[in-house]
Amino acid sequence: MSIFREPGSRRGRGRTLVLLAAGALLGIIGVVAFNTTLEATSTDEFCLGCHNHGIPYKQHQLTVHYTNPHGVVAGCSDCHVQHEFVPKMTRKIEAAREVWGHLRGVIDTDEKYLAHQPAMKARELARFRASDSATCRSCHDVARMDLEAQSPKARREHARLGSGAKTCVDCHEEAGHAALAPATAEQEQSFDF
Repeated sequence: MSIFREPGSRRGRGRTLVLLAAGALLGIIGVVAFNTTLEATSTDEFCLGCHNHGIPYKQHQLTVHYTNPHGVVAGCSDCHVQHEFVPKMTRKIEAAREVWGHLRGVIDTDEKYLAHQPAMKARELARFRASDSATCRSCHDVARMDLEAQSPKARREHARLGSGAKTCVDCHEEAGHAALAPATAEQEQSFDF
């Protein structure tokens, strides 16, 4: 038995229109809910909900990505979530592991966080390298850099970026999260960007 009863009748066409309108409305609600969820899970507040001890945020506050002459601040998702749809969805799915870790209490204290920090850092650096630092490049365009205004070492390394031999985090490993301990004099001398 058909839900339309009389396919060519007014009643059948009316039901078809109601079903189409209901489907369109549900589709719109689904898209809005999906987008709202994506936006909500890309805020610093959401990220810091799991990284609630504040160490990564304190480290971020020590970088030029947080405090700079231009007043531009890169948030968690600006660097840790790619902007294109498929990589963004992949990262969101991967982040479920981090949420699960939070729920299990894996990094719920400063001590636990610091114990896991080397592994988390290695995982993030591997992710950056695998994407050729795509999130860095969404803001930093090598083609628009004034290489002449940079140090000789920076100019040389930035010129190599298109070759695939290096990516941003190979030199700027701590660009988003500086070490909380002050750099030694030797570390300061070795960095001339």
